[in-house]
Amino acid sequence: MEGNLQIYAELEGIAPKIWRRFVAPSSITLDRLSDVIQIVMGWSGEHMHVFNINGKDYMDQPDDAPDAEEEGLFRLGSLVPFKGSEFTYTYDLGDNWVHRLKIEKTGMEDDEEWGGLFCVNGKGACPPDNIGGVPGFTDFRRAMGDRKDPKHEFFMDWYGGGFDPNAFELLEINITLLFFLRWSRDRYLPWWKD
Repeated sequence: MEGNLQIYAELEGIAPKIWRRFVAPSSITLDRLSDVIQIVMGWSGEHMHVFNINGKDYMDQPDDAPDAEEEGLFRLGSLVPFKGSEFTYTYDLGDNWVHRLKIEKTGMEDDEEWGGLFCVNGKGACPPDNIGGVPGFTDFRRAMGDRKDPKHEFFMDWYGGGFDPNAFELLEINITLLFFLRWSRDRYLPWWKD
């Protein structure tokens, strides 16, 4: 499959929903897709992760899971080639942040402004890393939204300030994706260095 894919990603177990819609090349490898998901969602990237596609696990360090495949060896378009294909991405195997992903469109052309990798839209602020999964995030949001909550000051100090559960900065995400593209592009040696 060639062209770009429009992908919808949503965190499981959170209400109101936290979701993103983004475009990526069908040729993207799963290791690079992991980076993109972390950028568009807002994760720090400091934890392990695993994709589950058609019942098979793909991860960065498959030695930790003997049945898993090395994610960098597989391109997304070869594993989920059809509109409507669904798969999961779990970030932080302790907090267990499960993202449901769905291919919404296939064969898309590059965007004139952003190229073939950009966030289209989304809603809701990403949970902080190391918050304790869905139960911890629910507790965190409740306490951060209520100055009288006994945990409010603790979470304010721990987080380093206030938390806006509706925060979503599309331009900031897309600029970060541009930097990621520049940083992760293939670099070719001059012909005399081959």
